[in-house]
Amino acid sequence: MNIVIDSGNTYSKAGWFENEKLLRYTTGLSFDELIRTIREEQPEHILFSSVSYTEAEFIEALQMPVRVHSLSPQTPLPISKCYDTPETLGADRIAACAGANFLFPDEDILVIDMGTCITYDLIDSSAAFQGGLISPGVRMRFKAMHSFTKRLPMIDPETVSELVGKSTRTAMLSGVMNGTLAEIEGIIQMYRHKFPELRVVICGGDITFFESSLKPPIFAVPELVLIGLNRILTYNVSLQ
Repeated sequence: MNIVIDSGNTYSKAGWFENEKLLRYTTGLSFDELIRTIREEQPEHILFSSVSYTEAEFIEALQMPVRVHSLSPQTPLPISKCYDTPETLGADRIAACAGANFLFPDEDILVIDMGTCITYDLIDSSAAFQGGLISPGVRMRFKAMHSFTKRLPMIDPETVSELVGKSTRTAMLSGVMNGTLAEIEGIIQMYRHKFPELRVVICGGDITFFESSLKPPIFAVPELVLIGLNRILTYNVSLQ
């Protein structure tokens, strides 16, 4: 069994795989909870991807005789990187594209990851990561309006259907949520103009607000990053 870990600034997400099959996953784990959970499972291989802890810190805390791989700019990948600054490329972006390429090989794919930021990344039919664009996520947009004005409230995102807001709150909701939807659809159309057979795959915590509103065909794969991390892990194990 493999365990792959996507560790953020506050919490971690872990996925359990048997070969390429995702058995289950857990989110919202503190670092201590993550360590306890792994000790209970006794995996064969681990891939650790973190913005908060180093591989050495993780291994020291784990205290287990298991091979730990980490995701870094030097980690061998099952896809190539056509990117001017590969050392600055976020692990989530490359993992999501590795996952998309594994699920839909030999296709041009636009991967949209809706998290703190919204990332749009292209992996082409030759399995080359071509780059993309980064845009503010919905919570960042709400926070910016609240922080840079004196009277606009801080509100949380929610699914909206009304275009014309009848109050400050609903106008802000429409601006952020409908504006983000228009952005996503517009960028998809620009990419499809260049790649007519483009497949669009979306993931990330905020896809629930937009999944039903996006024009098909759109493929929602919520655990795409974990799938990609496991693909990177199995690729590295195969090189041993």
